[in-house]
Amino acid sequence: MSGSGSLLAISDLHVAFDDNWAVRERLRPEHPDDWLLVAGDVGEIAGDIGRALELLSRRFAKVVWVPGNHELWTHRQDPVTLRGRGRYEHLVRICRDLGVLTPEDPYPVWQSPTGPVTVTPLFVLYDYTFRPSGTRTRAEALERARASGIVGTDEALLHPDPYPSIDAWCRARLALTERRLAALAPGTGTVLVNHFPLVREPTRILRHPEFALWCGTRAAADWHTRFNARAVVYGHLHIPRTTWYDGVRFEEVSVGYPRKWHRRGNGPGGPRLVLPGPDAAARVGGPEVLR
Repeated sequence: MSGSGSLLAISDLHVAFDDNWAVRERLRPEHPDDWLLVAGDVGEIAGDIGRALELLSRRFAKVVWVPGNHELWTHRQDPVTLRGRGRYEHLVRICRDLGVLTPEDPYPVWQSPTGPVTVTPLFVLYDYTFRPSGTRTRAEALERARASGIVGTDEALLHPDPYPSIDAWCRARLALTERRLAALAPGTGTVLVNHFPLVREPTRILRHPEFALWCGTRAAADWHTRFNARAVVYGHLHIPRTTWYDGVRFEEVSVGYPRKWHRRGNGPGGPRLVLPGPDAAARVGGPEVLR
């Protein structure tokens, strides 16, 4: 439970970059009861991920982590050569040693000014269903992406072992996660935290629409309404902003690569406030960009 602090979120720290490591060094709570949600892509090397989360776990009252695709890479520079689910489970063990919560732990409850909210860290992958218009199958969509020169690095570095494909791993995670969410008491307010967006709409503004293939799954498109989300937190796209879908606030909280945030000219930004947040009671229908 939280006292009078805030629920904050950040993602895509990519601490292998010196400038982004400095961003991590500056992350501090404003109140002793502040929680920090880390929505994936802390880094690619297991040791870097552990060191970054260790510092944050000492500073914030509670840290909640979900994996991004970069953390799941089996990188040639990483002494940890585990692949797929084995690598994910290794990262979960690192987090547990630090007291950092993961998608494998009981969902924590954060006390908001309007009552308790259950924070639900999710590990839901992608299944190539965010396809470009005019493509009907996974193979057709991947062929178009290859022809355009836009292919996710995951195709080389993210291994699904022991599953036969990323699609299959995604289906397994969807089934497991949906059961846990459905078991929450009726009326439970939630904050859904996932690295990838839970709805397709945020990917519509990608410069290269083919990249949406590696950005989520259509199977989670109604979770924000089905599971009574007060807010949804995600990263991955490196387009930090607030949007509303079906009256639910979605926060893209990524820092991103230094070359991109230097180009914006307004710095990398810090953690984004999730709760207490603006009242969404009147926000219905389509998305509205607030900032």
